[in-house]
Amino acid sequence: MSHKFKIRQRVRLTRQGFSDGRSSGGGIYEVVRLLPADQTGVPAYRIKSGDGERAVLETEISPA
Repeated sequence: MSHKFKIRQRVRLTRQGFSDGRSSGGGIYEVVRLLPADQTGVPAYRIKSGDGERAVLETEISPA
């Protein structure tokens, strides 16, 4: 499976029921790196916002 999003593209975190204190609940992030797919074949990304970076699966983000 190929990556749907590109580096520097803005995305929104869409994980349902996720809260770890770092998430702004739907804030805008920027894709900074394309990561390999996980064991199920879903592409992963490194995204950043003003409060840091995190790794997410493609199923956890949507276009901003």
